Amino acid sequence: MSKATPCPFCALPASRIVGASEHGLVVRDAYPVSTGHTLVIPRRHVGSFFDLLADERAELLTLLDTAKRDLDAEFSPHGYNIGINDGAAAGQTVPHLHIHLIPRYQGDRADPRGGVRWIFPERADYWSTR
Repeated sequence: MSKATPCPFCALPASRIVGASEHGLVVRDAYPVSTGHTLVIPRRHVGSFFDLLADERAELLTLLDTAKRDLDAEFSPHGYNIGINDGAAAGQTVPHLHIHLIPRYQGDRADPRGGVRWIFPERADYWSTR
């Protein structure tokens, strides 16, 4: 983000926050791809998962576990996708690390096999003849 455009994750209103710890925040995604789509975000402005300090990383993973339990209780999804777009080439549009926790529901896609492999549709289906 440029100096003229503040980071949206560094200035989250308290009303968006559904969980927090010393090093991280949990919010619902503003543009969810499924019911309950959640983000786990470090408090410190850091762009890459690989630039986290060890204690930050551990705490974000603990928040991820807590967020999953909360989503289980509230929405009862049948599975999850967990993802990080790390860098512009990987599709990161907000240069502040955020971990997507995406609840998945039976029937939300005709054939969910391949999961995150569908970022490259021509390579996703490795189980059938091509």
